[in-house]
Amino acid sequence: MSNTLAGILIGTVLAVSIILFGFWGFLLVALFMAIGALVGRIADGKLDLRGLANAFSGKRTS
Repeated sequence: MSNTLAGILIGTVLAVSIILFGFWGFLLVALFMAIGALVGRIADGKLDLRGLANAFSGKRTS
């Protein structure tokens, strides 16, 4: 799947969610999409949790 197609699908989901559920439903859907993206990147091995924790704790920069 290309980045353009992924962007179109994400935009479509968010547009439908704001129409059906209103502003707060839209924010909830966007939050769950972000959480799902993080879980997916962790599962693929593209996100290092230890490095992320060190960056947030100030032990090192990103």
